[in-house]
Amino acid sequence: MTMVADATEMTTSEWELMRIIWTKGKASSSEVIDLIKAKKDWTESTVKTLLRRLVSKSALTTAKDGRRFIYSPNITESDAMDQMTAEMFARMCDMKKGSEITKLIKDTNLSQADIKQMQVVLADKLQTAPKKVECNCLPGENSCC
Repeated sequence: MTMVADATEMTTSEWELMRIIWTKGKASSSEVIDLIKAKKDWTESTVKTLLRRLVSKSALTTAKDGRRFIYSPNITESDAMDQMTAEMFARMCDMKKGSEITKLIKDTNLSQADIKQMQVVLADKLQTAPKKVECNCLPGENSCC
C-alpha cells in the first residue's frame, strides 16, 4: 500500500473506525457499525458520516458489492502511526524527546520481544549518540530549560 492519506488529519473517532478496517482488511459499513457498537454508543448515521469523511480524506476507498459498499484502507496502519508519531515529535523540543520516549516506554504495555528489540536499537544508537542534544526551540539559544 502507498501512503495517500494524511493520518495527521484523522480525528480520534476516525482512528477508531480505521483500526477496525485495518484489522479486518476490508469491511462493509454494516460490519463496521456492528463492531464499533461493541466499544462505542454511536448511531449508524454517525458511523456512515465518519466513513464518508475517511473516503474524502483518501484514507479509505470504496467498492460497490451489490447494494453495499466495501471499505478498504488506502494507508497502512504502520504508515499512519509513523505519520502521527513524526508529527507529534516534530512539535517537541529536541532536548525533551528522550524523556517523553522514556515516559511512553514506562506507561506502555510492551512484550518481551518489543523490549529486546528496543534494547538492541538503543545499544546501537548509544555508539554514536551525542553527550547532549541541543535545544531547537529558539534560534541562537542553547537551552529552553
